[in-house]
Amino acid sequence: MTAQPLTLYLAAPRGFCAGVDRAIKIVEMALGKWGSPVYVRHEIVHNKYVVDDLRAKGAVFVEELEECPGDRPVIFSAHGVPRAVPAEAARREMIYVDATCPLVSKVHIEAARHHENGLQMIMIGHAGHPETIGTMGQLPEGEVLLVETPDDVATVAVRDPDKLAFVTQTTLSVDDTADIVAALQARFPNIVGPHKEDICYATTNRQEAVKAMAPHCDAMLVVGAPNSSNSKRLVEVGRRAGCGYAQLVQRAEDIDWRALDGIRSIGITAGASAPEVLIDEVIDAFRARYDLRVEQVETAQENVEFKVPRVLRQPA
Repeated sequence: MTAQPLTLYLAAPRGFCAGVDRAIKIVEMALGKWGSPVYVRHEIVHNKYVVDDLRAKGAVFVEELEECPGDRPVIFSAHGVPRAVPAEAARREMIYVDATCPLVSKVHIEAARHHENGLQMIMIGHAGHPETIGTMGQLPEGEVLLVETPDDVATVAVRDPDKLAFVTQTTLSVDDTADIVAALQARFPNIVGPHKEDICYATTNRQEAVKAMAPHCDAMLVVGAPNSSNSKRLVEVGRRAGCGYAQLVQRAEDIDWRALDGIRSIGITAGASAPEVLIDEVIDAFRARYDLRVEQVETAQENVEFKVPRVLRQPA
């Protein structure tokens, strides 16, 4: 029986961003320098495959600093942490390495600068997400107010409408965030925004590739974790851009083949914390079932690289 022809559109850029690449490298280098175990507060990045791989190499993942012994190194995840966490690690005289993505750290610095200038902060983000918790935790209680939707802007209670600034989570939908910013600027005309968009280059680039690809696809799969904000946004962007069926899958084994019955084209992309090996696994699964033609949809080229902290570049 002849396999049905299928065009697979492969988004570029996709998968690992520079911040994720750096965070994983930090754990691996820490294990190389200090041996195992090395403790990691929270998932270093939101991907089970990556976390399981590092666990097998000797990383121990914990939720809170109090679970870490004082005599072993601890690493803080790429999403960032409240200021109280490194302060407590320093108080306990622990060796700690901060793997916070430099683009998240930039948002932390912005928030601190606005606070020093007497401005109350509004953060556009998702409640409970580690990055949001980390950013809001840079300032004293009540100094950062969270909004998730334009409707939230209408009800947020501020101290002084003329002394406000806003920052955003780095992994949001570009279009949704623009709507919230517009609502903030309409209600608070004097609100101060970031000099440069807080949503990171990788999030923006992956969303743009999906927008370019979606109109050509009968269906789209985003390789990523269910707790990955940027991966979930890619699914939403794909649907909004005209792809009738867009789903998140962690691995090839999660593909719902019945839902894809009769398709002639499929789009594949991956969130910023999904390794290329999982993307290849999904492509191979399609190749096993279809007469596959792969076409890359490239909308940008990325050559960003972030240095690891100096402590890891020094001998033990």
